[in-house]
Amino acid sequence: MGVYLILIIPVLLLSMFVQWRFRNKFSQYAEMQISSGLSGKEVAERMLHDNEIYDVKVMSTEGQLTDHYNPSDRTVNLSTDVYYSRSVAAAAVAAHECGHAVQHAKSYSWLNLRSTMVPLVSISSNLLQWVLLIGVMLLVVNVTPIVLAIAVLGLALVTVFSIITLPVEFDASNRALAWLKNNQGVMQTEEENRQAKDALWWAAMTYVVAAVGALANLLYYASMLFGRSRD
Repeated sequence: MGVYLILIIPVLLLSMFVQWRFRNKFSQYAEMQISSGLSGKEVAERMLHDNEIYDVKVMSTEGQLTDHYNPSDRTVNLSTDVYYSRSVAAAAVAAHECGHAVQHAKSYSWLNLRSTMVPLVSISSNLLQWVLLIGVMLLVVNVTPIVLAIAVLGLALVTVFSIITLPVEFDASNRALAWLKNNQGVMQTEEENRQAKDALWWAAMTYVVAAVGALANLLYYASMLFGRSRD
């Protein structure tokens, strides 16, 4: 339990702070209208066309902060608030998701690797909590640690996936910010560009914390497994 507290509790507190800060920033910039008056949908379409991408469709999706790019059907999916909004936050998020579409079009290696891992990670994530539970229970009653070892391998896969996600997300934000800065017809002031950068930075921090959390979780269960193995 001591190891758990040392590894997990600080990460949990940091995650709560980053999530709160990100949502606070998003709400703040969602209230600030961009001077160009473009909606999130219009920003996305402009960025795609400027990058000569004509086979990706911009769509509206239900929910809040559900924005994502789907490489399988080549769609940029923007939450309703982003799709219709004409705010700094909406423009930043729309451009970020289009950054992923640009990555796909240019065969960005980290995105390709991440996409290749998605099916395996999805299966692992769905089964992992049960395998962990069974593995720990078997370890407690001094039965074979093999099940926990399998769970630790699954956690390692999830951790690697989380780490690979980081360059994908940071690169998409960098592409978005560069495009926004070079297109005065979208964001027409330095202040708007600064606000967009701030919003995307906090969004990126949520992925950093997720990766740190996955690593902490892996280290905890790995220490449990190897500690038992030494016994």
